[in-house]
Amino acid sequence: MKAIRGATTVNSDTAEEIKECVSELLLKIKEKNRLKDEDIVCILFSNTADIHSYYPAKAAREAGFVSCALFSSLEPEINGALQKCIRVMIITESNCCAEHVYLKGAANLRKDLSNKLNIAIDGPAGSGKSTVSKLLAKRFNILYLDTGAMYRACALACHLNGINVADGVSVKKFLDNINITVKYENGAQVTFLNGDDVSDEIRIPEISMLASTVSAHECVRIKMVGLQREIANKNSCVLDGRDIGTNVLPDAEFKFFLTALPEVRACRRTKENESKGINQKFEEVLKEIIRRDEQDRTRKIAPLLKANDAVEVDTSYMDIDDVVNYITKNIQGRI
Repeated sequence: MKAIRGATTVNSDTAEEIKECVSELLLKIKEKNRLKDEDIVCILFSNTADIHSYYPAKAAREAGFVSCALFSSLEPEINGALQKCIRVMIITESNCCAEHVYLKGAANLRKDLSNKLNIAIDGPAGSGKSTVSKLLAKRFNILYLDTGAMYRACALACHLNGINVADGVSVKKFLDNINITVKYENGAQVTFLNGDDVSDEIRIPEISMLASTVSAHECVRIKMVGLQREIANKNSCVLDGRDIGTNVLPDAEFKFFLTALPEVRACRRTKENESKGINQKFEEVLKEIIRRDEQDRTRKIAPLLKANDAVEVDTSYMDIDDVVNYITKNIQGRI
């Protein structure tokens, strides 16, 4: 079962307006979540104390929601709370990805839903950016854009065609032959290179190092950043990388810089490689992490750098849930 939340406000406490607003809210939730009548188990309402002319549950019944249980309750009076507000929770057996709906004045309760929300997550390799970003995207019900995958795909294209990724001139000439697209299937990002799914191929250690090298070229970054900005401009999403807050989305409202001790990051990467069947000694991974840190920090184009307005989070002694909860509370505290 899933719970889908929503809320709306009325301008005046009249039966007519309550009926209209409740009907609009429920139909919008039903439409966005592609719900059928038989999918809905029950609908739970609550309303502020300044609404008493008509029960929202009765309004729902009159709007045609007759095949499920309905319940209304009165909220306690709270100083400073939103006035003339009706909240709803729909319990459904549908397997939909819950799309919550907040209308009219209630939109201020969830600006992350009513407005486009871009979250920038930067940090060095192994700091937990990708895992944290995916969980944040799921928690806020928005897209996760793995920007690193785009650079990896570019590196893979060069590798497969014998292009030296350190040779900026050769890479620039070859760029027109690279077509990278991103699709979301079953809630996960799938990266395509010239029409082929390369989501697995781009994750091997060799391609990781090549990606760090190829991403240092200005021509590559211009192409990839343009694609990233285009996606973020159209969608609420979480982006992770090394220059999201400083270069890709400098105007993003929410920026975070994740870091951790090199030894901790190397340990995480070693375990991650083992889970994928990649056998690489811890010492080798640590050297690779340190080398990539240096390469990312010192590159001339968009180096690894913490944005001045980014919140730094040292994840060395935090588990993933702690990091996600910390960032979530920070965002919610500013929405």
